Amino acid sequence: MNKELTKISKFLSFILRHKPEAIGISLDENGWAYIDEILDKSSEENISKENILLAVETNDKQRFSIDASGQKIRANQGHSIVVDLELAENEPPEILFHGTASRFLPSIREQGLIKQQRQHVHLSQFKEVAQSVGTRYGKPVIFKIPAKKMYAEGYKFYKSANNVWLVNAVPANYLTET
Repeated sequence: MNKELTKISKFLSFILRHKPEAIGISLDENGWAYIDEILDKSSEENISKENILLAVETNDKQRFSIDASGQKIRANQGHSIVVDLELAENEPPEILFHGTASRFLPSIREQGLIKQQRQHVHLSQFKEVAQSVGTRYGKPVIFKIPAKKMYAEGYKFYKSANNVWLVNAVPANYLTET
């Protein structure tokens, strides 16, 4: 993705996941915003409907979705604001992974994985993805989580449109460092 599309993707992440009010828009209860309203209220340079659609289409992490009408956009997960992504509970695979930075280990060992300012804890089906996520925050540490066991014990799992597994928390007793 070129620098301009990366800038647009970061801008969209900011307003669609965390601060829509920063440009004076509102998200509906399911996290959708009208693309035309974003364009009208944005002061970002080089932002156009074509560039937004291109940023959505070429985003390697598939962070956004466009609705069937082509008029609305939303983030697929990662919100620090309350939205209902209308995700159905989903039985997870046997094992999922979570990547983080080593500096967070004392807290994680004590509290487990907690959602903090986000709506969910993010998990991956692939260790390589968790490794990549952990690297973004410092020296990476990867946790292996017995997701199917947690599910059998009553924890609810959801799968976002871009294949990120979501859960409210992972208690420390379910975490194994890999």
